Amino acid sequence: MTDDKKKSSPVEKIKTASENLRGTIAEGLRDAATGAIAEDDTQLTKFHGIYQQDDRELRAERARQKLEPAYSFMARVRVPGGRCTTEQWLALDSLAQQYGGGALRITTRQAVQFHGLLKRDLKATIQGIDRSLMDTFAACGDVNRNVMCTPLAEQSPVHASALHWAQILSDQLTPKTGAYNEIWLDGKKVTSQESATAESEPLYGPTYLPRKFKIAIAIPPHNDVDVFAHDLGFIAIERDGQLIGFNVTVGGGMGATHNDPATYPRLADVIGFCPPDQVVAVAEAVITTQRDFGDRSERKHARLKYTIDDGGLDWFSAEVSRRSGYKFQPSVEFKFTSNADRFGWQHGTDDLWHLALFVPSGRVVDRDNQRWSSGLRAVAEIHEGDFLLTPNQNLIISGVSATARERIDNLLAEYGLDLWKELTPLRLNAMACVALPTCGLAMAEAERYLPDFMDRVAAVLARHKLPGDDITVRITGCPNGCARPYVADIGLVGKAPGRYNLFLGGGHAGQRLNRLVKENLDENAILEHLDPIFGRYAAGRQDNEAFGDWLNRAELAA
Repeated sequence: MTDDKKKSSPVEKIKTASENLRGTIAEGLRDAATGAIAEDDTQLTKFHGIYQQDDRELRAERARQKLEPAYSFMARVRVPGGRCTTEQWLALDSLAQQYGGGALRITTRQAVQFHGLLKRDLKATIQGIDRSLMDTFAACGDVNRNVMCTPLAEQSPVHASALHWAQILSDQLTPKTGAYNEIWLDGKKVTSQESATAESEPLYGPTYLPRKFKIAIAIPPHNDVDVFAHDLGFIAIERDGQLIGFNVTVGGGMGATHNDPATYPRLADVIGFCPPDQVVAVAEAVITTQRDFGDRSERKHARLKYTIDDGGLDWFSAEVSRRSGYKFQPSVEFKFTSNADRFGWQHGTDDLWHLALFVPSGRVVDRDNQRWSSGLRAVAEIHEGDFLLTPNQNLIISGVSATARERIDNLLAEYGLDLWKELTPLRLNAMACVALPTCGLAMAEAERYLPDFMDRVAAVLARHKLPGDDITVRITGCPNGCARPYVADIGLVGKAPGRYNLFLGGGHAGQRLNRLVKENLDENAILEHLDPIFGRYAAGRQDNEAFGDWLNRAELAA
């Protein structure tokens, strides 16, 4: 637990002085002399869902010309449970065409990101998002972020109930400061420093949380949200087709730092069961416990997983019970079988059809024969249902009548978007973070590298007569783990340009961490290491044995 005598980190001081997340953001937006904002404000805009970035591939040339970096901004739209209407999608697409280089990106946490926004266009973009009844507030920063949940409520009554609670959690856990409305939406300004600092944040307090906080709701047997990778998770438990409550998980997190053993990915622990009407109280108790005991001196040690490991799971569980006023019941048995999406058409309880599309790395943009922006725009203009964002960067066209299926299939074929029909599970399940050239943390390529790497992995698998095997590959440009690489069968984590740490043996349903087996490898060395392993897997696996399970049984993931 936190030592009160430790000095606060610089970010804590910025939050303290920010007047509830205002800082000098408004003044910085008006400064036309630079494409950037003040350094302290770059920490505060994260709470507003906005990251300042620059094109790292242009840095050297711009420095040579004595120009400032090519600054731009990423803005992330919260989409609780991944559900948005086609009207909202069209509004976001229109903003992307006008301000975001024609591209949207579906994230690994069911949000939507704009990349390449210029400072002069930020306010107009945020106001356009607001007109669509969406926002970017609390999509980033030291608060609870977008609440994840399997998005297809029409799959069963349990799914509908779980999504209902995801929306309630999102609403209840959103910060109360008026800074977002004031800065971006021209809302009423607080007239004095005294009233600004007195503005109430009953849940978070004046300095919010020590670090980011993530919540996911999973519905067995599918763990598409990777519930164990989150600070707080709720695993839906059903009886006779109805939701009776949730197993509660705490302490998950993917982030780590290279060569720092004090940082590590961690899977969440199940601490008990609670009925639905206790969900909000439990979530608030977990958050306030982390607020009061999390490390505010060292941000690398500030996530909930470290608070739990420092104080002990029994202590943490007891503290949450005390604060919530509820004693956890024993957890209920459950089983996960996969953490992948299920592609193609599915029939819902509403007697309508729902089509899960594969979107490579979640990038919605027109490129060559795959015209994602134009194609999805054409679908949205005729579709009467919703667009659902999956936790694996894909999209579901939801609520399609039997008579409309053929028309949508024809549109998808016309725009080259029916990839799920031909691709193997290897490619359908692969994920990557954005990484270079815009992410400031990236050490290596991820999204841009994924297609070429998957081509080479597929070729090696084909030599061993494993072309269609369901093996999960995830790549990130740094150890922060945004694509959740530490639970993949094969995880590549960027170490330097063209070089990666290789992790093997994750649980096929996200229930087990993989292990670091080789460090600082280039592509050829990675494939040379995997080649004989694939051969042994082809010869020695048991029926329906997942690659990660076999790796652990064969003791090759150590």
